[in-house]
Amino acid sequence: MFEEVLAEKISICGEILEGCKAELYLNLRFFDVALHSLHPMPTMQIASTATDGKGYRYNPEYLIGQYQASQVAVNRCYLHTILHCLFGHIWNVPESGRAGREEDGQGAISLWDLACDIAVEYLLDGLPCRCLRVAPKPYRRAVYDGLQKKIPAIHGEGVYSLLKQADLDPRVLARMVREFAVDGHALWEREESGPNAPMEQQSRWDGIRDKMETELELFSKEAAEGTKGLREQIRVENRERYDYQAFLKKFCVLKEEMQVDLDSFDYIFYHYGMELYGNMPLIEHLETREVQKIEDFVIVIDTSMSCKASLVKKFLEETYQILSQSESFCQKFCVHIVQCDEQVQSDVTIEHKAQLAAYMERFQIMGMGGTDFRPAFAYVDALLAKKTFQKLRGLIYFTDGYGTFPSKKPPYDTAFVFFREDYQDVDVPPWAIKLVLDERDIGSSV
Repeated sequence: MFEEVLAEKISICGEILEGCKAELYLNLRFFDVALHSLHPMPTMQIASTATDGKGYRYNPEYLIGQYQASQVAVNRCYLHTILHCLFGHIWNVPESGRAGREEDGQGAISLWDLACDIAVEYLLDGLPCRCLRVAPKPYRRAVYDGLQKKIPAIHGEGVYSLLKQADLDPRVLARMVREFAVDGHALWEREESGPNAPMEQQSRWDGIRDKMETELELFSKEAAEGTKGLREQIRVENRERYDYQAFLKKFCVLKEEMQVDLDSFDYIFYHYGMELYGNMPLIEHLETREVQKIEDFVIVIDTSMSCKASLVKKFLEETYQILSQSESFCQKFCVHIVQCDEQVQSDVTIEHKAQLAAYMERFQIMGMGGTDFRPAFAYVDALLAKKTFQKLRGLIYFTDGYGTFPSKKPPYDTAFVFFREDYQDVDVPPWAIKLVLDERDIGSSV
């Protein structure tokens, strides 16, 4: 008897979900692929709904209860889960954001889960669709207003960073969870279908998000009206992730050093020669080895008032960790660390690792004026004219992006580095490299 009742409920839920997808598609056509990318999976083992990026798991009784309350509740719940997949919240869980995730919602609060829920609900509240509209709540508006004053785009990682910094009272966090939590997150990053399954699902959703960005920008302008928040989050998520250590290798030069190269040594020919001629090997160790080393380059730090001191220090600390590795530097090198706002404030020349360590210990930000990138480039050009560098490989400019760029391409490689927490889409000159880093990109470098 129970099985028959359950089967009937599952059948009803199937019709509810199909109606939900159809209504969302009619109002948000650029969601067409995303809406049909989760397979319905009824289960009585969870209290509400959840996903692992592959299936949409739901409790039939919960879904029917939602539908009895309103079709809008079903639509918002389903699209809430779709957006988690679309923005990679399921797979991009920071180590410090894993605590407190339980199937029944008990235990310590996961700041990452809460941040993602706030970001997704902010989008849903901003979409101009009757099928998603609910009466605006003063509490929600207050939370959104507070976030918008601190970050340019409300997205999961930006909200997570603010929640960590705020160190809110547990009662405040619990109130926010009650307001913004919709589905369960216990299945996030769970590897149920083999070790490569999460990566495959993430790649699939990355492709869906890329296609959606193209749709929003090129083909669906009329349908996409009022979706500014959605476009901002998609642009933020579609920024390519980088290994900062690998990026710094672009500023290395190929050098020969006096050391035995065991990697290129063939023991077979060596042993054969010793057997054939007694004491004459056919091949010996190479006495030099080609290695990638950092020789000469410039780091410019934007010390304007719009660039946060905490981000500057975080960037410099990570750069120091990479450059202080014994294999990074040539025996002779020259790294200039320049602080500049609307004018060059300081220039410290680093010629060995001890100097780099001492500089980091006494580092202080100088300037805090306006932003103009041109003085730093003019200063480096003057150093080149004085032949200060043996061979300048390039310049790395850490900034928030608000400033005047040089009109001409400099005679060396240039990269502008932005920190994702404070990032808005900035068009750098075509001759420059744009690098957008976040906490995981920087943290993975050491």
